[in-house]
Amino acid sequence: MFPRKRFEQNWHGAMQPIRIIGGVFFVGTYPASTHLIDTGDGLILIDPGYADTLHLIVHSIHKLGFDPMDIRYIVNTHWHGDHTAATAQLAYMCGAKTLIGADDAEKAKKYFQPDILLRDGDTLELGNTVMHFMETPGHTKGTVSFFFNAEEGEKTYRVGMFGGAGANTLAAGKFDYPEAREGYRASVHRLMKEKVDVMLGNHVWNNDTEVKGIHLAETGENLFIDSELWGKFLTHCEKRLDALIEKEAQA
Repeated sequence: MFPRKRFEQNWHGAMQPIRIIGGVFFVGTYPASTHLIDTGDGLILIDPGYADTLHLIVHSIHKLGFDPMDIRYIVNTHWHGDHTAATAQLAYMCGAKTLIGADDAEKAKKYFQPDILLRDGDTLELGNTVMHFMETPGHTKGTVSFFFNAEEGEKTYRVGMFGGAGANTLAAGKFDYPEAREGYRASVHRLMKEKVDVMLGNHVWNNDTEVKGIHLAETGENLFIDSELWGKFLTHCEKRLDALIEKEAQA
């Protein structure tokens, strides 16, 4: 997990909103990624982030020309506070339904009361968007990943996110549940079978959100479209797990 304490004030991690592809936007902060999907019939928001940076998320949504009151669903990839602490506030503001993996439901109640519990193979349909969910335990027991199609011009791209790529809960003594390492590896292998053209970062450092956003604004070249990144990132995730296990064995 990124050392958020480096930010002395809660606005120091502010970022410019970014249109990633089609109706998919980044509206988050450096410490906590948040994504917005314009479905043409309401908005879906992914991971509202920290409670004390919700004002930055709302500001970015307005800056893009959207109304937060049009958010219909708030999808939480896993229960950790850097993804969910603002969920209750935002849901209260806009009346959106909240979603999270079923196996994270109890721990999520520390931050919000889930309305919809997700299981493997579930879908969420709104407007022109159909999100497909996959249970990918490891980082937490109830981590969910998702996939959907986005249109850009005459082309259709498959968008995906690994909902819990972090290795901080894979260290000995920090497991979210006893079989965390085995679950994580199995999830990585399962995700590798998926085709993804545009990978969204569960955190900005997963896919260099900030760097690619600046490049897109300055040149018009969209580096978010990268069908090879998904496999490379997942391979990195597994190698990082292997390195952690080896380091502990040598200690």
